[in-house]
Amino acid sequence: MCELLGMSANTPTDLCFSFTGLTQRGGNTGPHSDGWGVAFYEGKGIRSFHDSSPSAKSEIANMVQRHPIKSKTALCHIRQANVGEVCLANTHPFIREMWGRNWVFAHNGQINNFVRRQGIYQPIGDTDSESIFCDLLNHVRDDLNSDVSPIDLAKYLVALANQYAKQGVFNCLLSNGDWLFTFCSTKMASITRRAPFGPACLTDADVTIDFAAETTANDVVSIIATQPLTSDEAWEVYQPGEWRLWHDGEVIAQGQVSIK
Repeated sequence: MCELLGMSANTPTDLCFSFTGLTQRGGNTGPHSDGWGVAFYEGKGIRSFHDSSPSAKSEIANMVQRHPIKSKTALCHIRQANVGEVCLANTHPFIREMWGRNWVFAHNGQINNFVRRQGIYQPIGDTDSESIFCDLLNHVRDDLNSDVSPIDLAKYLVALANQYAKQGVFNCLLSNGDWLFTFCSTKMASITRRAPFGPACLTDADVTIDFAAETTANDVVSIIATQPLTSDEAWEVYQPGEWRLWHDGEVIAQGQVSIK
C-alpha cells in the first residue's frame, strides 16, 4: 500500500514539516520506497515534483523539504508498488486538465482487474490508480457540467468512490485547486490547526516545530494523511466510507456511506 498527504489552508502555507515526516516513511521508517510525488497549487497553476526513487533518499525530496513552497492546497503521495512497474510515469499524484483547471489525484489502495470507462482521459502509466483517475474524470465530464456546485460535485464523487471501494481498497485525495475531496476506504486521519497554535513533534523524524511562531491568529491549516504524522497531537481518524470536502482549511461537506 501507499501513503497520502493532503493540505487545505485558508492562507498560503508551506508543507515542509508534514512532508519531512511523510518522506521518512518512503524507505526509512516505512516500506513505501517505490517513488513519490507532490503537487502545490498556486492559483490555477501547479508546482509538481516527482521521483521514482525512495523519498527518504531523494535529493529532490530533500530540496522540497528545505524550500518553503506556499500553497492553500497540496497533495502528496509515497508509493509502495503493487500494480505497475517502478518508474516516473507511475508516480502519484496524477494531473489532468478539465474545465480549464488542473485536477490532481492521489490514491492509496488497489482494485484488481479494473475496467475504466472509455473517454478522452487515458492513462500514461500502467497503474490501476491512474486508470481509476481517468475513469473518474470521464464520468464527471460525461455526466456533469462545468458550473456544477462543489457540494453537488462532491455527492457525485461519493457515489463513484463508493463503487470503487466496493471493488477493492480506495482511499483518495482529489482537488481542482479550489476544494480538496477526501474519501476513506480503510485508513485516513486529519488534524485542523488554528489559534491558539502550539508545538508539534514528528513521529518519523526528530523534528519539532512551534506553530505559534510560524502563523497568525487567523490561520486555519488542515492536514490529511493516511496515518497521523505527529506524536503529540490529537488526530481525528476517519471511519471506512467517510468522506469530507475541504475548502480553506474547513470541512464544508461530509458524510459516510456503506462500502460493504
